[in-house]
Amino acid sequence: MAAHLSINRTEERVGGGANGGLILLALLAIIVAGIWLVTYVKVDGMETIGLTGIFVISVASVGLAGFYSLQPNEGCAITLFGEYKGTDRTTGLRWVLPWYGRKKVSLRVRNVTSETLKVNDKRGNPIEIAANVVWRVADSAQALFDVDDYAAFINIQIETALREVTRHYAYDHAEEEEPTLRADAEIVSERLKEDLQTRVAVAGIAIDETHLMHLAYAPEIAGAMLRRQQAEAVLAARRTIVIGAVSMVESALIQLSERGVVELDDERKATMVSNLLVVLCGDRDAQPVLNTGTLYG
Repeated sequence: MAAHLSINRTEERVGGGANGGLILLALLAIIVAGIWLVTYVKVDGMETIGLTGIFVISVASVGLAGFYSLQPNEGCAITLFGEYKGTDRTTGLRWVLPWYGRKKVSLRVRNVTSETLKVNDKRGNPIEIAANVVWRVADSAQALFDVDDYAAFINIQIETALREVTRHYAYDHAEEEEPTLRADAEIVSERLKEDLQTRVAVAGIAIDETHLMHLAYAPEIAGAMLRRQQAEAVLAARRTIVIGAVSMVESALIQLSERGVVELDDERKATMVSNLLVVLCGDRDAQPVLNTGTLYG
């Protein structure tokens, strides 16, 4: 980033062409007048006037080389012998003196999807990630004169920013409720946008949106991570089942006691709790056993 700060920044300023329609009419009138001088003035001693007509036609013809046109959301940087004079953003037919240089630049919104990168997340796990970036040229002077190729420049910076941002987040299972790449894509995308905007500001580029397009574990660990996720899902489900079972058993004991249905000592309560938990938490349907004796025999 220090290299960016040391560049002599070029700032866009308004300047450049004139209304091409009016200039075109004026040049055509001059050319017609020149042709009239050459064609119709044939009187002896009028050679000077004829030469003047030829000169006028030549000058007007050279002036025709100064025309250019601009479409909506398009700009044209005007230079004079390498010196930047300004940027013309007025649409339509425009004109400058023929010896002025003209370089057009598109100001339209562009959309680019990065290549899928293989990087390490915060925990060092190899992952695959790609992002979509919506950008546009905000300062034509910086885009044209402060970097060599602004389109190639932003493609490289997208990859650099994506690698930098990814290493600050875990793919999943972060500690202390930290954001993760999978669960908090909006937070990650916003950070990517801010980081990328800082990197491409030197090129006069504005970042409008960033979104993660692809996110997955690298193939070499994808199988292991899938088994881990499945195990954690099973544990979470078991945890929910146990909590619900304990609540049901507690409610059953309270209701039996309040209604006086049966009196149970601590040992029988423990047995009953154990049996109910086995029934409620088991993977298979319970197999009822018919007790033909007494509760204690």
